[in-house]
Amino acid sequence: MKKKILFLVNDLSFFISHRLQIAESVVESGYSVFVGYGELGSCEISFLKNRNIEAIYIPIDRAGMNPFKEIGSLFLILKLFLKIKPDIVHLVTIKPYLYGGIIARIAGVKGVVSSVSGLGTLFIEEKFNIRLLRTLLYPIYKYAFNHPNQIVIFQNKDDLNEFINKKILKSSKTIIINGSGVDLQNFSNFEEPLGTPIVCFAARLIKDKGVFEYISAARLIKKRGIEARFLLAGDLDTKNPTGLNFRELQEIKNEALIDFLGYQNEIPVLYAKSNIICLPSYREGLPKSLIEAAAASRAVVTTDVPGCRDAIIPNKTGILVPVKDVDKLAEAIIWLIKNPSKRVKMGKAGRKLAEEKFQIKKVIENHLSIYSDLLEKAKSL
Repeated sequence: MKKKILFLVNDLSFFISHRLQIAESVVESGYSVFVGYGELGSCEISFLKNRNIEAIYIPIDRAGMNPFKEIGSLFLILKLFLKIKPDIVHLVTIKPYLYGGIIARIAGVKGVVSSVSGLGTLFIEEKFNIRLLRTLLYPIYKYAFNHPNQIVIFQNKDDLNEFINKKILKSSKTIIINGSGVDLQNFSNFEEPLGTPIVCFAARLIKDKGVFEYISAARLIKKRGIEARFLLAGDLDTKNPTGLNFRELQEIKNEALIDFLGYQNEIPVLYAKSNIICLPSYREGLPKSLIEAAAASRAVVTTDVPGCRDAIIPNKTGILVPVKDVDKLAEAIIWLIKNPSKRVKMGKAGRKLAEEKFQIKKVIENHLSIYSDLLEKAKSL
């Protein structure tokens, strides 16, 4: 009888962009694969069905705060686990790994994988109410991350140490995997475009990604008379507490300072048309946009924060700047604009880094090994 793996995620689009190739490899390895999701996003269920992955809707509202609805979500997750009886559940993003981690223990799931792909606003903001919420959540994290047969995947050492130092979990239950990987075969056009240098920001349109710092830096660069074109690629995420709203996006468009492209499916094509990739984020797990920049052989400007600094080799594949420092951000972009030969050299070093560290093949192998080890350990429990 086939072993069953159930993924639980907030957003099905995120699953497809960050976990699909892992799930496909799991199917090829002989597992039955299911994915429970809270939001459909921009994808179609048939897309997964054609890949022998069964998608099941579960009302997980990542922005929800209504206690009755949240209890309802917990109950329905329990119902799903009891119905499918998965051998392993793989829980991705905050609510799934908190709620799913609790329910996995109640439902007697044999093995649990929890993926911490970034700590988000909860660990960025230092306002009193956020710090209080963070403190109140620590015991819940501790329970959700302490199934007897569980591995917690982190994408950088800072996030891992945050949980170890708070005594939320033991280091023996953790592993670091370098992001969700990148398929290097999709990136083959390494020659930079000629003409006016193009700077590209590609991420969800949330303040924590540094959208406004990027726009302010573009404004400053143009005021200094430096010729460059600035692209903004990404979707609104109104459910995120720091997501831009429609009015803010319209104001950005009206200023006509940058070219707003909206969500882009073909990142290899977008990056091939760009010279510099910029992500001035406040904190990340390991941003896919930066490992894709490395795969595309493009120099990067990003912030010296957890996750972002783990995606580059400073001054070799890109430049680190202080978080929220528009002047330093602009200076770094200007330096890359004015030094095209060094920029190209950085891009080539980035491609080498991607080949050594970020290949999707290695990420898949790590996940399959984790699943196998959990199933083996489950035999003795």
